[in-house]
Amino acid sequence: MNKTIRRASVFALLLVFALLLRATWVQFYEGQALADDTDNRRNAIETYAEPLGNIIVGGKAITGSAVTTDGDLRYKRTYTDGELYAAVTGYASQSYAPTQLEGIYADLLNGTDTRLKTALDTVTDKRADPGNVITTIDPDVQKAAYDALGDKKGAAVALDPTTGQILAVVSTPSYDPSTLTDANTAGTAWKKLNADSDKPLTNRALRQPLAPGSTFKLVVAAAALEDGLYSSVDEKTDSEDPYTLPGTRTVLKNENTSAPCENATIRVALQYSCNNVFAHMAVELGQDKLRAMAEKFGFNDDSQDVPVRAYPSVYPSGMDESSTALTGIGQFDVTATPLQMAMVSAALSNGGELVSPHMVSQITDGGGDVLADYDDQASSTRIVSSSTAEQLRSAMRTVVEKGTGTNALIDGVTVGGKTGTAQNGENNSKAPYAWFTSYGKSDSSGKEVAVAVVVEQSDAARSEVSGNGLAAPVAKAMMQAALKS
Repeated sequence: MNKTIRRASVFALLLVFALLLRATWVQFYEGQALADDTDNRRNAIETYAEPLGNIIVGGKAITGSAVTTDGDLRYKRTYTDGELYAAVTGYASQSYAPTQLEGIYADLLNGTDTRLKTALDTVTDKRADPGNVITTIDPDVQKAAYDALGDKKGAAVALDPTTGQILAVVSTPSYDPSTLTDANTAGTAWKKLNADSDKPLTNRALRQPLAPGSTFKLVVAAAALEDGLYSSVDEKTDSEDPYTLPGTRTVLKNENTSAPCENATIRVALQYSCNNVFAHMAVELGQDKLRAMAEKFGFNDDSQDVPVRAYPSVYPSGMDESSTALTGIGQFDVTATPLQMAMVSAALSNGGELVSPHMVSQITDGGGDVLADYDDQASSTRIVSSSTAEQLRSAMRTVVEKGTGTNALIDGVTVGGKTGTAQNGENNSKAPYAWFTSYGKSDSSGKEVAVAVVVEQSDAARSEVSGNGLAAPVAKAMMQAALKS
């Protein structure tokens, strides 16, 4: 054979061999990565080839699927009362990655979860019937919170203290997830939502920690009682009024200048929300003890899944005494989500034990068989002693009965709460945040609920902004809905 032909043949064989190697590599090593690529159109075609499973609230589906009229995606996601439940469901979009429960349980809802496959499905490689997500959300509590917040920018969370079930998760302003489902129209809606300065896509209830203001005084009081700094909520404290922040000339004032805050007991200090008492108490305890108590309640936890990952609420470190004093009134760098402050009230309501919060009760296959029961998996952690919890519940009742939280009073319900008005912006240049956290227990049924509400912005004049004026009525509506017989 001619040497040139022989060399050409060898070269050609090497090229074929290299091609085979590359094909094998792509098929067996890169195939899954290519299949999982979000830009792979086949994934969307497969996902929307059949109707999706549903998210269930109160025994009814709040999601659905509809046949599309054009394109290669046969079905699209639909929502019932989309704006009401957006903070729960998130969205499933033909154009964008799914969020919230839609994202967490995407495989279950589109039928690709391996737990859904029957033996026949495995043999035929047929996609299984999709499963469903059964939430813990109470539709009446959810609607009460949404309606009460109305046009205000804010958020609210309700928990069952005894089970950890999340009964409501509301964030306003909301959005309609249906506007993001269709690939033909999602882009326009996406741009509009992201251009909105009120950030309707942000889940304020779980993922926007803000200064909690005086609601954090419950954590400080818990630390003082647990540490033995004070033995009772009715023991007088050593608290000068006015109080000068340590190492400074800054005088910390009380909102109510005529309130009996000098050397006030913890009960009276919560009743009138005395800044001097809790700022001094924070310094007496020290930042390490305060942080330890805050972390027992859930602060600084960056793995809080409900199952949506909640942003961590923060108690800071590395402070001087003046900054530590400010943390005692929920300022400086202290931040909290409504979920976190609802957890504080829930733990106190439940005798000092916190049951892990969760908003999915069960997931099921297409036939209704339970694949996982999250109610059974809920864990309980002791945060404070039963004595401390009882004393703080008593003091919180005083706040509602004759203190700063009277707008939360409900006939036939034992209610305890704490108001908060947190500074916002440099030198408090913006409208303050209005907070309220509380627990309620039906006098007739014994049923319990814990809630937290924050109003970031409303039409109220700055002088009218208060936890009692803006947030407490929302909490009251939620508690009434949760505890109705």
